[in-house]
Amino acid sequence: MDRVQTAETAETAAHGEPAEPVNSSPAEPTREATREVAPEPPPLRPRHRVMAWAAGLLTVVPVVITACRALDTDAVTPVPQLLAFLPWLTVPAGLALLLAAAARRRVLTFVTVLVLGATAWSTVPYMPQTVISYGLPLARVKVIAANVEFGQGTRALIELTRRERPQLVFVSECDRACRGALTTTFATALPHYASVEGEGSVGSILLSSYPLRDWRMIPSTMGMPGATADIAGVPVRLQLTHPMPPVPGQVSLWKRELGRVKAAVAARRTGPMLVAGDFNASQDHAAFRGILAAGGLQDAARRADESRTPTWPAEGPLPPFVQIDHVLVRDFSVREVRFPDLRGSDHRAVVADLDLRGPR
Repeated sequence: MDRVQTAETAETAAHGEPAEPVNSSPAEPTREATREVAPEPPPLRPRHRVMAWAAGLLTVVPVVITACRALDTDAVTPVPQLLAFLPWLTVPAGLALLLAAAARRRVLTFVTVLVLGATAWSTVPYMPQTVISYGLPLARVKVIAANVEFGQGTRALIELTRRERPQLVFVSECDRACRGALTTTFATALPHYASVEGEGSVGSILLSSYPLRDWRMIPSTMGMPGATADIAGVPVRLQLTHPMPPVPGQVSLWKRELGRVKAAVAARRTGPMLVAGDFNASQDHAAFRGILAAGGLQDAARRADESRTPTWPAEGPLPPFVQIDHVLVRDFSVREVRFPDLRGSDHRAVVADLDLRGPR
């Protein structure tokens, strides 16, 4: 028995250590091997970050201006100036949407869609194109409103007046030379007038083929004369407007002078009225819409589906981008509105063909 050795004893003697038992079953996987590792998110590319920031910055101005438009306020500088560009703010809003989509930012893309939609909605004409009931037409009246820029467009206005043969002409920035040329040239066709004499932008004149009475002037830096004309036996109040522009530093003055126009039209809530000239305000300015509401007036350009036709600036490096010259009416129907160029002036003229209507 002592001499008999098992295979295990022999192997132990040969190697000096016991042999490990052989396990024929497969090894069990460890816990670390069975755990799935979540993939890491791809790093944000630098150019995507830049596009996202650019998209955010591009929405700032459209958001602020659209909000002021919705809240019916002109606020302070630079809001009144930027409101003149409101329809054009859809361009940066649209570009912001493209950049947000390219940057693959879902939330930012959704926000820019809202901004673009709100900006586009704000450009819809402010006055609904409703059907207005009128009485019978009493007289055909053609009106020209023109800013001749310190008198430089006087010759072009004379040519336009000869061609159009209007019954009423509202002229802003008509200096003494301009006034003399117009009253001499149209002494027969437009013999009646109310004017404010002055040089540069101060002078203004209202020419009429109808007799004028009850002459009054709205206090302002630049001339804003008004009078009453008898047209087909009906008294029609006429008012020329030319407030100061809303340049930085005089926005308060601009609001104050437009407020005086508003008060003047509000004082005459009944009867036919024509208010025309260079308002230095567009349909997107709350101060301008306040005049319409106070006097129950209609913008002739809107009645003719021309409320977005720009009238300024008509000369210089920029093309015209905003309509600030208007003809506002009450108890008139509108046949047509056109905006001819005036050589020498930075404004287009407004030519409105109207019908004076009798009582409803």
